[in-house]
Amino acid sequence: MKTVLKIDASARTLDLPEARHRSLSRSLARHFCDRLATDHNKVNFIHRDVGLMPPAFISEDWIAAVFRPEEQRSDAQKALLALSDQLIDEVAQADLILISSPMYNYGMPACLKAWFDQVVRINKTFDFDLARGDFPLAPTLSGKTLVLLTSCGEFGFTPGGIRAEMNHLGPHIRTLSKYLGVERFHEIGIEYQEFGDQRHRHSIEQAYRSVDRLVAQLTGLRRETVC
Repeated sequence: MKTVLKIDASARTLDLPEARHRSLSRSLARHFCDRLATDHNKVNFIHRDVGLMPPAFISEDWIAAVFRPEEQRSDAQKALLALSDQLIDEVAQADLILISSPMYNYGMPACLKAWFDQVVRINKTFDFDLARGDFPLAPTLSGKTLVLLTSCGEFGFTPGGIRAEMNHLGPHIRTLSKYLGVERFHEIGIEYQEFGDQRHRHSIEQAYRSVDRLVAQLTGLRRETVC
């Protein structure tokens, strides 16, 4: 593993003094990166904070520019796609994509959806061929791993849970990740935030332990080395 693209999507930061206002997903992602840097110190990190600096939403002009042959695009169209080109280049460089995101209204934050709309792009990250029949879309990138670190106020969103059918965060990202060349997907989440009870504290502890195990797995270290 050489390059990690870290995407933070929470509207909250880690800098406010009140602990209850700090972002749980950002904190978990920071822990992941700290452990990864310790265990595998040759990793290059690319950081994209869409929570604080959200990408623009795509528009009719943006779509027109995407579908116009590259050699025919005007200077204005090239400028309109410049951010998308940069974001896609970051994805292309990454061996691992790390996304930290809270669940907002049972789905992903709008800023994260805007990022996906900018990077899942025809003739860049996927192509289209009707010769493939009913599944004409295919990714052009491959071999990537995506780690999704989440937080939510309620609980029971995992498969078989009491709110599994309400989870439109993890399944949506897993579906989209295919078109970024992702072949291995891992998800770790913190639950019960709105309850603030022992279940929430246990969920936090469990998530951090799961991150430690996952980093050990990804770096090929023995689990016994993880405390």
